[in-house]
Parts: sequence; C-alpha cells; structure tokens
Amino acid sequence: MYDLGDIVEMKKPHACQTNQWEIIRMGMDIKIRCLNCQHIVMLSRRDFEKKLKKILVKVVAE
Repeated sequence: MYDLGDIVEMKKPHACQTNQWEIIRMGMDIKIRCLNCQHIVMLSRRDFEKKLKKILVKVVAE
C-alpha cells in the first residue's frame, strides 16, 4: 500500500509532462504534489486508487 511521503506514478501525465507525485496528506482525501511544477491536487481516496499506476519510492518509517 501507499503511505505519506511516498513517490507515486499516476496513469496519466500532468500538464507539465511528468508522471511523478509525492503524497503530502492522507485522510478521507489524498493530497499529492507534482514533483516537477509543485502543483497540488486533492483527490478522494477512491479516485486516487483508480488513477494510481505504481509506487516508485516507498518511504521507510523508523
């Protein structure tokens, strides 16, 4: 599963042509930030799971 701080790849690229996003908030909604242009998007958990392609970098909690 995904967690706060993970870098994920979405199915469709952002307008700035990158596909990598960082998860910056989790709850009922999930907020992600584009790693190229820093644009922030908030999605419902259901929409996020539907649009998620894969997890690129998994943050390890200590």
